Amino acid sequence: MKSKERSFRIVDALLLILTLLPFLCGILLYVLFEPSSEGIEITGARIYFTINMPLQNLPITESQVNSWLVIVAVFFLCLYLTHGLSAEHPTRRQHFVELAIEKSENLVLENMGEYFKDFAPFVASIMLLSVCSSLLTLIGLYPPTSDLNVVGGWALLVFILITYYKFKCGPVHYLKSFGEPVAFLAPLNVISEVATPVSMAFRHYGNVLSGTVISVIVAAGLQGLTKLVFGNLPGFIGKFPFLQIGIPAVLSVYFDLFSGCLQAFIFAMLTMLYIATGFPEDDYKEKLKKKNAKLKLQESTN
Repeated sequence: MKSKERSFRIVDALLLILTLLPFLCGILLYVLFEPSSEGIEITGARIYFTINMPLQNLPITESQVNSWLVIVAVFFLCLYLTHGLSAEHPTRRQHFVELAIEKSENLVLENMGEYFKDFAPFVASIMLLSVCSSLLTLIGLYPPTSDLNVVGGWALLVFILITYYKFKCGPVHYLKSFGEPVAFLAPLNVISEVATPVSMAFRHYGNVLSGTVISVIVAAGLQGLTKLVFGNLPGFIGKFPFLQIGIPAVLSVYFDLFSGCLQAFIFAMLTMLYIATGFPEDDYKEKLKKKNAKLKLQESTN
C-alpha cells in the first residue's frame, strides 16, 4: 500500500513539474531574447526566428510560442487534476474537478440548450486557454491574447462553427436567413455576419492590450515622479521607489486578474450565444421529421 501511495505521489509531483516547466521555459526564452533598451518601450510579440516558405516566410513569434506553452501546461494540469480518480474514495481534487465540470455543463445548458450539451468541453477549453494566456503577464511573459492574430484565429474557429450550424438546414435556408425579417435588410445582415468574428477578436484583443499598455505607462510615470520628488534625498532614500509601491500592484489585480478572467468569460459567452442563436433548431427538427417520415414511407412501400 505504501509503495502504491509513494508512486502516486511521485506521478503527482512529476505532473506538477511538467505543468510548470513550460512557463519556466517561456521565462528563459524571454530572458535570452530580451533586447537591451532604455526608458519606455511598448512593442508587439518579438520574433524568435523565421522559417523560409515558398509563398511567404513564417515568423515564429513570442505569441505563438507562449500559446503552445500554455496548451502544454494546461494539458499536464488536466492530467494532474484527473490523476487517481476513484468512485469509492474521492479526493478534494476530484471534488473540485467534478464541480468545475458540473458548472461548465450547466453554463452550456442554460445558454445553448439541450442540443449543445456536448459543447461543455469546448467552452471550458476556450475559457481556460484564454485565462491562462492573459495571466502570463503576472510572470512577465507576453500574453498571446494581446496578439490580434491569436485571438483572430479563435474567432475564426467560432465563425466556422456558427456557419456550420446555420447550414444544418441546407444552403437555401441559410441564404434565406439573410432576408429576415425583411428582404431589404439583406446587405446589413451580410455585414453583420462578417463582422461577428471581427468584433469578437477586437474586443478580446483590445481589452487585454489596453490593460498592458496602461499598466506600463502608469508604472513608468510613477518612476519618473519618484525621481522628481525624492531624487534629491541623500543615500538610498533618494533611489527608493516610494510611489511605485502599491499602485502598480492594484492595477495588475484589475487588468491582469479581473479583466483577463472577465474577457475570457465574455468570449466564451459570445461563442455560446452566437452558435446557439444561429442554429435554426425548430426548422432542423422539422426537417428531420420530414426526412424520417419519408424514409418510413419508402420502407413501407418496399
